[in-house]
Amino acid sequence: MDIQSRLSAIVMDTVETIVVALSIFVVVYLFAAQPNEVKGSSMVPTFHDGEYILTDKISYKLRDPIRGEVIVFKAPRNPDVDYIKRIIGVPGDKIKVENQTVFVNGAPINEPYIADKTNLFGGSYIKEGEEITVPKGYLWVMGDNRPHSSDSREFGPIKESDIIGRAFFRYWPPTVLGLIKTAEYPGGK
Repeated sequence: MDIQSRLSAIVMDTVETIVVALSIFVVVYLFAAQPNEVKGSSMVPTFHDGEYILTDKISYKLRDPIRGEVIVFKAPRNPDVDYIKRIIGVPGDKIKVENQTVFVNGAPINEPYIADKTNLFGGSYIKEGEEITVPKGYLWVMGDNRPHSSDSREFGPIKESDIIGRAFFRYWPPTVLGLIKTAEYPGGK
């Protein structure tokens, strides 16, 4: 085999490898997981502006969302924008905010991850002491930085069909690299 034939074989092997790798990347990106950048301060102290996470796009095709999971979804008022929030209530749950505490199905939830107490503002979807039942096909979500989060308190429950996926791994910056844990709430999943 001459040098030109060897070079041609090496180039073809390299091109095949690149095409296969790109194909796998595209399939994973479109159907399994995608990177997302955290923008803003609505999830501080759990996530900070500029951090990067991987979003699992398969879980909710196989099972229902679970209270305490962090999700990425299309913003209700602007579907071109992605929001990252924590699931507080699933379909059938009764949600209430009273005295700056969130109640799920009558029990106050322990939220050691939040930056500050849960306040309600004029014009909110939910009123102080009012109980809301999360409809079928919807979720109640809130940011961990309650004073600086546009969430279900403002726009109401979100459609499950607007979920992009479950945040499961933070990969940037390297100092916070690791799996994203699900908060535990009363009443289990």
